[in-house]
Amino acid sequence: MFQLSEEGKAYVKSELARYESKQSAIIRCLYRAQDENGGWVSPEVIEHLSQLMDIPAAQIDEVSTFYTMFNQKPVGKYHVQVCCTLTCGMLGGRELTDAMMKEAGCKKLGDVSPDGLFTFSKVECLGSCDTAPMLQINRDPYTESLNTEKGLKLVRDLRAKGGK
Repeated sequence: MFQLSEEGKAYVKSELARYESKQSAIIRCLYRAQDENGGWVSPEVIEHLSQLMDIPAAQIDEVSTFYTMFNQKPVGKYHVQVCCTLTCGMLGGRELTDAMMKEAGCKKLGDVSPDGLFTFSKVECLGSCDTAPMLQINRDPYTESLNTEKGLKLVRDLRAKGGK
């Protein structure tokens, strides 16, 4: 059964106090819970937040399933989100994704690599067309101006870093 850490619970309480409506705190609290649950929002996370926030589970679930930044199943340590919209797509975003997935050992989008390190997603515009193709890992700053060689190096570097 999922439970937020004591720091996580304090965070949720501070977020609830910050807003006039409790529902306004859902997104920030989902982020915290997703981080503490290994990068995804499980049904147990929804139920725990519902009890902690005194908000119906259905309302929290609606938010978590509406926004793509909340993962509905387990992801690798590095969730690599590659922009494949028009500009990034035309400049090799799709091919970049395929090459990086192969290097990481992922057979299809959304899968976790055998070593548990990688999950790849193709996402819509991340808003950096002038540095396309680009990607985001977890919620870290963007990695921009990529090509296949740079993408493969990125996978190798992350793998070398591994569980550190």
